[in-house]
Amino acid sequence: MTSRDDILRLVRESSPERVDLPTLDGPWIEYGDPRAQFTACMEAVGGRVAFLRGLDEVNAEMGKRPEYTDAVKVVSTVSGVGRSAVDCDLIQDPHELEDIDVAILPGKLAVAENAAVWVQAEGLKHRALYFICQHLVLILPANRMVDNMHQAYEELDASSSGAFGRRGFGLFISGPSKTADIEQSLVIGAHGPRSLSVFFVDDDSSSEP
Repeated sequence: MTSRDDILRLVRESSPERVDLPTLDGPWIEYGDPRAQFTACMEAVGGRVAFLRGLDEVNAEMGKRPEYTDAVKVVSTVSGVGRSAVDCDLIQDPHELEDIDVAILPGKLAVAENAAVWVQAEGLKHRALYFICQHLVLILPANRMVDNMHQAYEELDASSSGAFGRRGFGLFISGPSKTADIEQSLVIGAHGPRSLSVFFVDDDSSSEP
């Protein structure tokens, strides 16, 4: 018997007793007013939220914001929202997006617990747009909100019963980019967008590109 065999034997003998995986059945946190919870959480991490009725109100709200009205280069993949001055499909190198001022993109699902918004890059040629723009705007239907992350992952189940089915690149976004150093100095926009606005629309005309 070699020293290797001795080591493996000792590892097997010292292994902890096997236990069943924990169940993921609730009770998980739920909120009496998910919209208020989402808004409070998003504002706490530096983002902004608005609940609107129809795309006309979305465009009107955008018109009140200097980061949009003063923008030179805007990308919008949400039909009927904003003025898209850049066609991302014509851009081959994502580095060419480095001077995008505002990106208006659809969200898929919001989570009240932590103000996270799930986005998927379906139909979006350059996923870097989520991170390289100066200001990010996410738009989704107001009825696409769940209370907690457990419910969110159930919604995102990739099985045929999942609400989103098969999908490629996707991620949760909560708030603008931010970082803090040991001196407790918080910097917004250090590694990504300097602002995040989430617009919930109370009809079905909001979120699809």
